[in-house]
Amino acid sequence: MPFRAFPLPRGRKFGHEPLPSRASGAGYRLRSRPVSDRSELLAAIKAKAVVRGDFVLSSGQHADWYVDLRRILLDGRLAPLAGRVMLDLTADLAYDAVGGLTMGADPVATAMMHASAARGAPVDAFVVRKKEKEHGTQRRIEGPDVAGRRVLAVEDTSTTGASPLTAVEALREAGAEVVGVAVLVDRGARQNITQRGLAFRAAYDLADLGV
Repeated sequence: MPFRAFPLPRGRKFGHEPLPSRASGAGYRLRSRPVSDRSELLAAIKAKAVVRGDFVLSSGQHADWYVDLRRILLDGRLAPLAGRVMLDLTADLAYDAVGGLTMGADPVATAMMHASAARGAPVDAFVVRKKEKEHGTQRRIEGPDVAGRRVLAVEDTSTTGASPLTAVEALREAGAEVVGVAVLVDRGARQNITQRGLAFRAAYDLADLGV
């Protein structure tokens, strides 16, 4: 049966005191007061993931700031939070597997997979390679088969939509029904994706991040 996420109440309280900060945590601590998952994750992204400097994006564009969401999605305390936010974000879509183009999509899909299992309604995750590997099973899409299944293409952040759209093409070639695209942070990909008739969901945009 396709997965349909059920949002948690907007207010929630973590059942533990904030963990001691670690070197990789840049001083960010989970809050113990009632706060929505979305607000808590946004605060973490602002504190840990927005980096200033001179960067070249995967789209080839230049930027003086960068959102490094791996600092969130590979954090053992914050990844479950991101998974819940993404499930709630896509609650109106029915799907039973999530994934996208490696590697930006990989930790997003993994976080959603674990968060869905914790809610008792597990979804599968998959990885879309940039090209078919030339050895072993020679598969383009790793993980459970997606043929005949309703799947959600995900990405951590996207500027042009190129990566998720590449994943969508590969998924359709593999026989999957793509229900839409969801990203944690939209840097401007919405129009390129929606004009192709795809549903698009973004947990945050640049205005939310204040950049």
